[in-house]
Amino acid sequence: MNISIVIPLLNEAESLTELHDWIVSVMQSNSFSYEILFIDDGSTDNSWNVISSLSDKNENVKGIRFLKNFGKSQALHAGFAKTKGDVVITMDADLQDNPEEIPELHQMITKDNYDLVSGWKKKRYDSVIAKNLPSKLFNWAARRTSGVKLHDFNCGLKAYKNAVVKNIDVNGEMHRYIPVLAKNAGFTSISEKVVKHQARKYGTTKFGMNRFINGFLDLITIWFISRFGKRPMHLFGALGVIMFLIGFTFAFYMGIDKLFLNPTGRLITQRPSFYIALATMIIGTQSFIAGFLGELILRSKRESKRYLIKENLNLD
Repeated sequence: MNISIVIPLLNEAESLTELHDWIVSVMQSNSFSYEILFIDDGSTDNSWNVISSLSDKNENVKGIRFLKNFGKSQALHAGFAKTKGDVVITMDADLQDNPEEIPELHQMITKDNYDLVSGWKKKRYDSVIAKNLPSKLFNWAARRTSGVKLHDFNCGLKAYKNAVVKNIDVNGEMHRYIPVLAKNAGFTSISEKVVKHQARKYGTTKFGMNRFINGFLDLITIWFISRFGKRPMHLFGALGVIMFLIGFTFAFYMGIDKLFLNPTGRLITQRPSFYIALATMIIGTQSFIAGFLGELILRSKRESKRYLIKENLNLD
């Protein structure tokens, strides 16, 4: 199969039929073999009924329905697990991503041999204050932190080699950082393509200030995990040892001072520096223990159930 198209969605019933027909037109005009995977992330509107109807008419349409809203990352994870195409395309269901971009994205993966190609919505039709400026700030911080030089990390329109989606773990709200996850997994051939961005035709945006804040918190998380996720002792252990040595050095100095240099001076316990040294040693010991416990957790962690699927369509 040439292409798997993964479309996570939440309450987008109005746009699904038009999006499906547009994708099918592009696939047929380019003679692609394809599958379309709609991932219904707990919609409360008529989205699943529309997906079911499309699946009845087109055997290439497949669907996964979550029991409740688990988030876009979980929806992508479920879709990636079921993809069969050599090239995997992700796009949003709100018609703001243009399916006409798919053939060139496919070519960049198959002919130019990129592992991942991310869309760049250079000209946007979103609110400047509510979305454009926060997005520019977020992308700048993501580039500086991750070292992945993309202009638009959060663009839903992306293309991947199948091996990429099968070997990255998209969890929490890390869908914004799939290029970073891919890089950390060893897929370093990453590029971007300017894509058309279209104004929302139906419904309302799911973007809010909480997503902007969560995006930066996730950025800190992925930076930490990429550097110390497999070796927490390297951070917490080193920090703990340094702090303990600093505290111990001060305490040792005060002991020498009291015994030999100034035996008639104030008691050690009457000196503020004693409590600073003691607190530093305690914090250093706790940091070291935190690193040690982190290593134990890494070696004993078990994969938990991250989402519950209510129904499947046309999936083995």
